[in-house]
Amino acid sequence: MPPVHAVLFDAYGTLFDVYSVALLAEQLYPGRGETLARLWRDKQIEYSRLVSMADPAGRRYRPFWDLTRAGLRQACALLGLELPPAHEERLMNQYRHLSAFPENHEVLAQIRALGLPTGILSNGDPAMLEVAVKSAGLQGLLDEVISVEPVRCFKPDPRVYQLGLDAVRRRRPDASAKQVLFVSSNGWDAIGATWFGFTTFWLNRAGLPAEPLGTRPTHEGRSLHELLPLLRGGTGGAA
Repeated sequence: MPPVHAVLFDAYGTLFDVYSVALLAEQLYPGRGETLARLWRDKQIEYSRLVSMADPAGRRYRPFWDLTRAGLRQACALLGLELPPAHEERLMNQYRHLSAFPENHEVLAQIRALGLPTGILSNGDPAMLEVAVKSAGLQGLLDEVISVEPVRCFKPDPRVYQLGLDAVRRRRPDASAKQVLFVSSNGWDAIGATWFGFTTFWLNRAGLPAEPLGTRPTHEGRSLHELLPLLRGGTGGAA
């Protein structure tokens, strides 16, 4: 592995558990909570791809928060679930304060102890990410929180990954894409980042099969802890 100059993380699904909303969803819709949480996530991602593909110039761009709300409404409609305003606001507020995975703090602290900058590169809009990071208590462990908003498109558009590389180069002007380690729990995101040129780590917590697209992420593991041996052997020093 080439020397690593920075580690960037996807946010939703990687640092924040997007399916933690299933607990509240189950209270509101007994027996349907997990199904709703999964369909909600699927529609959210589907809409992000739709607005990016339909208009690369960004005129159809809507903040990820708006797409998240649209995804919730459509998921409920598809499942035949009534969504009164009170339910919608409770579920959206729960999404704003998603549970963080328990290893986040320890792993981020150890990465920083290696002298490596850390950051988030996310589809989320700035306000959404600010609340999520604060709610999870990660403020002091991240050097950058990068939203797609400046380019008005969503991953896996290469312009999004370029935002991450540009942020790293502000600290380390000579950094190449290969010297950025990008971590995502979403297989499609890890592949998109690999195509862009990042060194990638697919955080495959569920042990899912690889996407059959002829490209594999550079590394794969079941826990964020598995990042640390890679980094200890391939750090490029503090930026």
